[in-house]
Amino acid sequence: MLVFAAIVVTSALVIVELNQNRTLSWELAYYGGGYLLALAVAHLLIRRYAPYADPVLLPIVALLNGIGLVMIYRLDLAREISAVNRGEEVPTPQASLQLVWTGVALVCFLIVLLVVRDHTVLQSYAYTLALIGVVFLAIPALLPSSLSEVNGAKIWIKVPGLFSIQPAEFAKIALIIFAAAFLVSKRTVLSTAGKKVFGLVLPRGRDLGPLLVALLLVLGIMVLGKDLGSALLIFGTFLAMIYVATGRVSWLIIGVLGFSAGAYLAYRMFAHVRVRVDIWLDPFGDPLGNGYQLVQSLFGLGTGGIFGTGLGAGRPDIVPFASTDFITAALGEELGLVGITAIFLLYLILTARGIRTGLAAKDGFGTLLAGGLAFSLALQMFIVVGGVTRLIPLTGLTTPFLSYGGSSLLSNYVILALLVRISDSSRRPEETPAVPAGPAVPLDQAHTQMVPALPAHPARGGRG
Repeated sequence: MLVFAAIVVTSALVIVELNQNRTLSWELAYYGGGYLLALAVAHLLIRRYAPYADPVLLPIVALLNGIGLVMIYRLDLAREISAVNRGEEVPTPQASLQLVWTGVALVCFLIVLLVVRDHTVLQSYAYTLALIGVVFLAIPALLPSSLSEVNGAKIWIKVPGLFSIQPAEFAKIALIIFAAAFLVSKRTVLSTAGKKVFGLVLPRGRDLGPLLVALLLVLGIMVLGKDLGSALLIFGTFLAMIYVATGRVSWLIIGVLGFSAGAYLAYRMFAHVRVRVDIWLDPFGDPLGNGYQLVQSLFGLGTGGIFGTGLGAGRPDIVPFASTDFITAALGEELGLVGITAIFLLYLILTARGIRTGLAAKDGFGTLLAGGLAFSLALQMFIVVGGVTRLIPLTGLTTPFLSYGGSSLLSNYVILALLVRISDSSRRPEETPAVPAGPAVPLDQAHTQMVPALPAHPARGGRG
């Protein structure tokens, strides 16, 4: 499967290069070779430190990461041609940076596999991780706008001249671990105890207190920083984990009602939320202003049609933020409905294998942790694609493994490492203690013991 992923990505790079430059350059060998090296390293790491892990997880991630690298490289070529035609300075290639981030992500992947030899150990650090997650979220909201704000949302930590990082990506993982540990310890009381109001079983405050406090802190900080996309992602993941832990539909109803109330308050309180809702309702009302991104995205998807324009043969570069927020629109234009559906199926398989890993886990904590991590990937994909296709308002989240960006890539490879670790634990065969064998004795010297005959059965008669 890894060889298949490598063939697909290498072929896609060649097609892009030929369609854009009509020739092959040495840059192609750099990107293709770096990608193949990353695949080989990741495979060897898993074979060495998690030999019983699900063999489907890494090939799917490798193919998604490779497809994202191809599209980012294709957009780099388009920006280079456009800059040369206008006589401007050629911008820094994003594909080379993405390849570097992939290498750094693999280092983080290795560190998690080495440090977390047993995923149940994380359960002991649940409240510590919750505190770390809240602190990570609070730092950008408290920093000056010049060091944290991008496009109206204070979700970054920017070091001028060096790098920028989005701590919410890592806080998400810490909070999911906390939620899994807490729900395992409170699963019984959350499933049975509570008052019944209008047919819904409401939880007792002392049972849900820590989780509710953490969730309110997280949502409050995100609302303060105007990071409503991540707030939706964490809230939806928590709600799904509560449902898995308790099996009660009433929790889903309570969560949906709470989300509806929060969404209405956000619409009334924040101007940029109202703008995004207006764009969602009528993007063509301001096609050259606030609605420009979404309009160009819809035009691109419409141009792609069923089979797409072909890699390197479209115009995805005219869509703002094509390599980050709108990379699925760029892929939809050049790969068409067929190609983008295949990518969605990869995410569906990845989610299904993650949930299957949770179901096969030998402990409740592993079940909830794997299920929460897998569901977070699926929900993030739904939020991103829903915004790009005008199913829901835009949120500003990036597509896992596809979009350009170091924070997203690092956090998603940490999620992959945790899924690999849980999978390895659940699929590892049980070790049966070896029975010590006695010294070999020749048959003619073996001890013989006389056993008395059984008494005759009264119903059958005869001898025993």
